[in-house]
Amino acid sequence: MLNKPSGITSNRALQISKRLLSAAKAGHTGTLDPMAQGLLPICFGEATKFSSALLSAEKTYIASLKLGYISNTGDAEGQITQVADSDTKLTDSRQVTEILKTFLGRSSQIPPMFSALKQHGKPLYRYAREGVTVERKAREIVIYTLTLNVLSGSDMTITVRCSSGTYVRTLAEDIGKALGYGGAYLTALSRTAIGHFDLSQSCNLDQLESEVSVHRQKFLYPADSLLQDLPSIIFEDDEVLRLQQGQKIRKDVSRYELPVNTRLKLYNRQSTFLGLGELAESGIIVPRRMVSPCMTGVPMTVNQAS
Repeated sequence: MLNKPSGITSNRALQISKRLLSAAKAGHTGTLDPMAQGLLPICFGEATKFSSALLSAEKTYIASLKLGYISNTGDAEGQITQVADSDTKLTDSRQVTEILKTFLGRSSQIPPMFSALKQHGKPLYRYAREGVTVERKAREIVIYTLTLNVLSGSDMTITVRCSSGTYVRTLAEDIGKALGYGGAYLTALSRTAIGHFDLSQSCNLDQLESEVSVHRQKFLYPADSLLQDLPSIIFEDDEVLRLQQGQKIRKDVSRYELPVNTRLKLYNRQSTFLGLGELAESGIIVPRRMVSPCMTGVPMTVNQAS
């Protein structure tokens, strides 16, 4: 897990990490805007096969808002316009908390034009920079928790735990409207958690760069850490070979009481992660995404500082 600094794109952070770790293949799961900082999962080599495990994971952010103003980008990097009288104030934190509660649960959200979401193969932010607005379909999001941290005049800080696909910039503007300020924009954003990972498990680019190159692997997690919530099955040596050749294995897993189509982590007797399988009917396990035999046991996701 990388703690991305503000001021650079997620792709730039990826490329720097890839160079520092001399990785031939790398990818990140969950873009952070250049202004934003915080948790950016980066996968290397064989771990990229399992990166999709975090794409749908819930996320937690700490967001700072400026009430009474809006931005065409939704954040401090855009063109700022005042939309409320400067005397507008809502100082009762209890009242604000009650209004924030109305955002909890399922709702629909239209993605902002300044986003990396693609339409016809082109990111929306490119259309926006060309002055073109395209129609976007509303998407269902879930706000699990929404907490008021600070309220000082027109400045506000919140913590939000939400579903994947939630745009906090859009949420900020909606909160500003609900509070009677006509809107709001983000002045700072930090992602503090994704699924079961949080910032305490991350390292930053300075730590990676300052470490001797041969020791940088200590910052990596094993690939199966991405699949922490999945049940695991252990195989004998002859079964391992057949799995790696793409063959199905009949296995008695009745004691686990797993439903058909359950995804499984596959291991050998030495606890080496082999890949991802799926439980088919009649107790048959089908290999779905396997680690290359020469790469088993190699850590492949950004880890915390030791």
